[in-house]
Amino acid sequence: MAKKSKRSAKKPAKKKAKVNPIPAGMRTITPHLVIKGASQALEFYKKAFGAKELDKSPLPDGKLMHASIKIGDSVVMMADEFPGSSMKAPDSAGSTTVAIHVYSKNVDKLWQQALDAGAKVSMPLDNQFWGERYGQLQDPFGHLWSMSQRVKMSPTEMKEKEQRARAIFSQREHPSKTETPQISVP
Repeated sequence: MAKKSKRSAKKPAKKKAKVNPIPAGMRTITPHLVIKGASQALEFYKKAFGAKELDKSPLPDGKLMHASIKIGDSVVMMADEFPGSSMKAPDSAGSTTVAIHVYSKNVDKLWQQALDAGAKVSMPLDNQFWGERYGQLQDPFGHLWSMSQRVKMSPTEMKEKEQRARAIFSQREHPSKTETPQISVP
């Protein structure tokens, strides 16, 4: 008679509950903004972009250790800048190197909503040669936001706009510094 192995005498191992490595509703890439005045920024984003507050973790002094909002189908996280942290708000860093892009079904309405909430134009909203109505804004906290929607444009209009943009860039000037605002609805 064969001996029973120790393995067969053991009870079957319990299966561990499976943990989804990416939280429900999140995507692979999620912007995380560092802001001086994150509580005020959270309220600005609600007015400017129709953001919905998902969660926030305020500290006793009112600063936000963490918060997240949803704009459309996307989540943006934020926190206040804290001394000693390597992450800085744009005004502490002297600039920002990132623009957060928002696609909209009605970019003119969203653009005006953001301006009314206190955003400033960085690049005027206009039909661009790649077939989108596109512009850039800076929020009161130093972060850049680009926004657009696809629009129908003739090949001739697209070619003319591309030639103008190339001419401006060849002079090493960004179009936002040389063109006048054109905020007419197509």
